[in-house]
Amino acid sequence: MSDSTVPNQVRNRGESARKANTAQTIYGGKPAHFVDFASITGALLAFGALFVAVILEGGDLKSLIHLPAAILVFGGTIGAGVMSFRASTLMQIPALLKRIFTEQRRDVSEVIHLISRFADKARRDGLLSLENDAKALDEPLFKQGIFLVIDGTDAETIRDVLSTDLHYQEMRYRAEESIFTTLGGFAPTLGIIGTVMGLIHMLAQLNDPGKMGPLISGAFIATLYGVTSANLLFLPIAHKLRAIASEELLLQEVVLEGVLAIQAGNSPRLVEERLKSYVTPRQREMMFSVRGGGRR
Repeated sequence: MSDSTVPNQVRNRGESARKANTAQTIYGGKPAHFVDFASITGALLAFGALFVAVILEGGDLKSLIHLPAAILVFGGTIGAGVMSFRASTLMQIPALLKRIFTEQRRDVSEVIHLISRFADKARRDGLLSLENDAKALDEPLFKQGIFLVIDGTDAETIRDVLSTDLHYQEMRYRAEESIFTTLGGFAPTLGIIGTVMGLIHMLAQLNDPGKMGPLISGAFIATLYGVTSANLLFLPIAHKLRAIASEELLLQEVVLEGVLAIQAGNSPRLVEERLKSYVTPRQREMMFSVRGGGRR
């Protein structure tokens, strides 16, 4: 074996490792998590506006603290939520809250570039050459699709299998979102119940006018707790989960179409052209105009 052959083999092994690592970094393995400052900023602004409004009106923040109302509204809302869902579903709440305040950096354009590289390698070296790259992926749908392609599965069957997975994944996302949507519906109702209870208690004290003021205040604080928690906490979390789910499902759609393009033997350029409709005009411009020479 000549001296020039050894460096070439080392270089080739290094290039293969780099490509596998690139696949794992972009869409395989566990994606990097970053603090989602949008969610944190939004929460601070929402509750900060409430507290500032109370202060500007000359109120005292201590007047917003009312233990019986808090127990009724928050305890009742949580209890109603526990009755509405299975324990296995409720155990997902910590993970869902983590998803709200952290961000997974997964760019659709990078996924498209990765699929394009898979398509290029499949055309040059054959579908079997994708096996090691597929093993490096921890994204289930992508890995499943590539292995179906390697096994020679026809396009219709691949679409049917992956579409079924997507359908049930969407159902799981909707179930997760419904937890907080349901809590957002219970909270205002419990607040109204608390107000009614407070007013009933107040009417029982008509013979003592000095107690009526605090009783009326406590009654309406229950409504404040219910409406505020629903509109500044539970429903925003539900909407954020819906937005995150939409992004994830979009990525999965890109993967599905990309796998079918690889199965069809499309060129890398055709793959990118086929998938660019999934990205925004700005991302499309960056991918296909600025990148220019990288297109095949």
